[in-house]
Amino acid sequence: MFENQYITQRIQKSQELRELGFNPYDNSCEKELSNASFLKKYKDVDLSTPNMDIKESLSGRVKFMRLMGKASFMKIEDESGVVQIYFSQNELGEHFKILKKYLEVGDIVQASGFPFVTKTGELSLHALSLKILTKAIVPLPEKFHGLSDIELRYRQRYLDLIMNKDVMETFKIRSKIVSSVRAFFEDKGFLEVETPMLHPIPGGANARPFITHHNALDVDRYLRIAPELYLKRLIVGGFEAVFEINRNFRNEGMDHSHNPEFSMIEFYWAYHTYKDLIELTKDLFKYILAGLGMESKVVYGEYTLDLANFNVVTLKDSITSIGGVDKSIVESHKDLESFLKAKGFETANLSYGKLLGLAFEELVESKLIDPTFITEYPIDISPLARRNDANPEIADRFELFIAGKEIANGFSELNDPLDQLERFKEQVKAKDAGDEEAQYMDEDYVQALGYGMPPTAGQGIGIDRLVMLFTNSSSIKDVILFPAMKPQD
Repeated sequence: MFENQYITQRIQKSQELRELGFNPYDNSCEKELSNASFLKKYKDVDLSTPNMDIKESLSGRVKFMRLMGKASFMKIEDESGVVQIYFSQNELGEHFKILKKYLEVGDIVQASGFPFVTKTGELSLHALSLKILTKAIVPLPEKFHGLSDIELRYRQRYLDLIMNKDVMETFKIRSKIVSSVRAFFEDKGFLEVETPMLHPIPGGANARPFITHHNALDVDRYLRIAPELYLKRLIVGGFEAVFEINRNFRNEGMDHSHNPEFSMIEFYWAYHTYKDLIELTKDLFKYILAGLGMESKVVYGEYTLDLANFNVVTLKDSITSIGGVDKSIVESHKDLESFLKAKGFETANLSYGKLLGLAFEELVESKLIDPTFITEYPIDISPLARRNDANPEIADRFELFIAGKEIANGFSELNDPLDQLERFKEQVKAKDAGDEEAQYMDEDYVQALGYGMPPTAGQGIGIDRLVMLFTNSSSIKDVILFPAMKPQD
């Protein structure tokens, strides 16, 4: 691991420091002032005549060094920013020679001294003492402007954060978004709860699960694909508004918008409908924008999106108006099957509802650029959603799409236990026929519904895709600190 010649040289320097009586991994320091606070504190202070009575101490990673004869400059960086440090033999004596020999870019240091302004007008710290806190034995990439190898950036996120400060800003925004989402639902009276991540039966979504084994119980368990069925059990139990910011795991493909481990918020709201959720979702976007200090119009890739202007279109209408399929074809099971088959899609044994879902997925989804709620999904592809009273073939459900990506899925919940039982049976048939993403039978959940769940609306929102949207990130790997990667040989 540490056989590179440059690493070997640094390891040797580290050992020589020990022999000289210096700990290359010193822990005797306290950080009281950030670099940004230092720059702000002395921004408007007259330092034309240096005041050595002012004492400040700064710590950070060395990002640049310019060694001269008896004086040197370096720039150190902490989480908040960069400050220039000046140090010389006049103040440091023999220690200056040691620093010139052993101090390198990448090391973490602590400098104490007084603020001053250089001849070029840069606010800096004149060091009266300087010590190495951590000796970096692996050198940083040579290019100061950053690390460009995208594969390496994802695999070694720590190095990416060191070299590309805009990456750190992305994850600070992510943290703000999660905080805003939590605060929004708490302000609305929702209770944050926690449900199991190891499930005896995977449920709550059509997805292929990861499987593990519980040794003490000697049973298989499934990593959570969704918290939905547990959260709805809580509604049965008497809670009326709950949410969970959760990690889910789906053993499926990976692309720019899918990672096998991802974050969502799911929430359930008794005595409300999916139409209430649409309005709530609009309010949530306003809340997040305000928290980030952003206007409603945001740039995402080549698009400018207005997050205060949402369209609402039924699924059938979208296939016609956006997908370009004649209405007469959309209304006919036989004609729609022939049309999709001619397009090269696999249509064998698909119900009418599943054909509509296929047509929407293939011909419409990627074209939904402006924020759009798609409503009236076929009941065939909505196994947990409530049937519409006027038309039992469609569900009281919506999905929100922005920039061609699904952002949210919500519906009025199915609370008829007998209807739910029959739909689970249909899912089991589909699984037995080879559909790995079909849902399992969950008898305990059906029994829970038997005790009575009030009319309820529930929704899931992808946190990662929200962050992609608000940070103009084209890949989900850009907004997950440690994304899944294929192992290197």
